[in-house]
Amino acid sequence: MINFRKITEENFDTIIKMKRPEGEGFLAENSVSLAQAWLWRDDGDVFPFAIYNDDECVGFMQLEEDMEENELVLWRIMFPEENANKGYGTAAIALLIKLAKESGKYDHIILDCNPKNERARHVYEKLGFVPTGEICHGDVEMRLPLL
Repeated sequence: MINFRKITEENFDTIIKMKRPEGEGFLAENSVSLAQAWLWRDDGDVFPFAIYNDDECVGFMQLEEDMEENELVLWRIMFPEENANKGYGTAAIALLIKLAKESGKYDHIILDCNPKNERARHVYEKLGFVPTGEICHGDVEMRLPLL
């Protein structure tokens, strides 16, 4: 079963070594994501997580809360090639949606999708995300209402 865990000494190297599958467009290395989370740690609104399937670390995601907009931002999510097409992404985002709804803190979830990443876009659309019409750094902004 998919679950989210803090980045710790035990899973740090696994997360850092994960590489995005070829052909899905640019995504910053996980080390950059973790450095950004550390940089903004005092703001208390950026959260990196390891994604586990039971006790196996299978992916990485980083979230940001924007409480002025009542939104949860799925800033980054990635699974290395060996964990692609196993349903982990769909399960992780479905769990994120469930937890966001249960929290009652957010009106919607927002994310950016690289137009070259057809696999991710398919998952996002299947789970109810729709393009907003905005383009951010070449990525398509997508939103899922939670209310």
